[in-house]
Amino acid sequence: RFPTDGFLLLALLLYAPVGLCLLVLRLFIGVHVFLLSCALPDSLLRRFIVRVMCSVLGLFVRQNDPRLRDGSVRVYIANHVTHFDHNVINLLTSCNTPALNGAPGFICWSRGFLELGAAGSRAELVDSLRIYSSQEGNVPLLLFPEEAATNGRVGLLRFSSWPFSIMDMVQPVALQVQRPLITVSVADSSWIAELLWTFFVPFTVYQVRWMPSVPRRAEELSEDFALRVQELLAVELGVVSTRLTAADKAEHMKRLRHTSLLPFAPAPSLAARPRVPSSLAGAGSSAPEDVQVTAMAQRVKEVLPHVPLEVITTDLAQTGCVDTTIANLLEGRVSFFPESKETTTDLPAPSTSQAAAASAFQGSLAVPSSKPGTKHFAKSPVERHLSLQERKRALYDYARR
Repeated sequence: RFPTDGFLLLALLLYAPVGLCLLVLRLFIGVHVFLLSCALPDSLLRRFIVRVMCSVLGLFVRQNDPRLRDGSVRVYIANHVTHFDHNVINLLTSCNTPALNGAPGFICWSRGFLELGAAGSRAELVDSLRIYSSQEGNVPLLLFPEEAATNGRVGLLRFSSWPFSIMDMVQPVALQVQRPLITVSVADSSWIAELLWTFFVPFTVYQVRWMPSVPRRAEELSEDFALRVQELLAVELGVVSTRLTAADKAEHMKRLRHTSLLPFAPAPSLAARPRVPSSLAGAGSSAPEDVQVTAMAQRVKEVLPHVPLEVITTDLAQTGCVDTTIANLLEGRVSFFPESKETTTDLPAPSTSQAAAASAFQGSLAVPSSKPGTKHFAKSPVERHLSLQERKRALYDYARR
């Protein structure tokens, strides 16, 4: 969220006392804006008054040409940048955004979402929105096919096809957001945190550009229709039209959180390093990296003692991750000749629990239905209990991997 440039970071530190005072003041003003927006009926006068009061909160909304907005269109399609995109566009024209995430209630209503009840599937949601759009007197729908917010500077997530199954004509809306000192959108940030940061910064400018309406072509599928509108929006915004989905973003954030919690998580520079030939990988390696690769190779060797150390080191130089190297060796992506017991006598012997977990893990991979067990039945109850704990630990390790 914070700038990496030293000058901007210093400016943010100097501005912090002023920003805190603005935050406290705007919190009280924001309550009045909320009450006023709830009291006044939806009209041009209400949108004008709320828009002027939002400028006091630091929210400035600009649009290129209001005449480009098509009054006959029932569905607006916009890119998703912040948690308040639907509120900002609602300051320019009457529109409703259905609540897709979160339970319906006061919070959902106060944020300006349209509550349609609990929809069991996307097909039921599309049917409900189609019925809503076909009724006279209802305001148009504002939908975000990306289904997840981005920073708006690199590319668009792949558009879902269900918003394009409601009506045969949509109007794209290009949205750009600018803010000084800190970034506009941060992944996994809640709407409350984003609201507080919006009150903290001097101002946030929303630029709304209305684009010409796009009709569906004859016998055009919803997926093709969504892809065509996505390309038009990407060209208008000057970004890339990607094939990454909201599920890919959620999986990426889950991997980042999981990596940060691992006890031996690799450094981001190593984890993100692409595979290169071994001759190039060793050309620019430094002494600290060699020590780190050697330490990781020892950890892999403890789990897979039959794999030659040279093979482990070579794959670690390419992947930079212990788990990835173990997966490559176990799944056969790296070919090698197993070492005999004589060649591994000079290596430090792993602990009893590590050996039991490694042997049980390899046996479970070879025969998934088998369970790790000891070769003999222990006479002492204490030894049998320890054996049970080792087998449990081995099963846990296998389940985690």
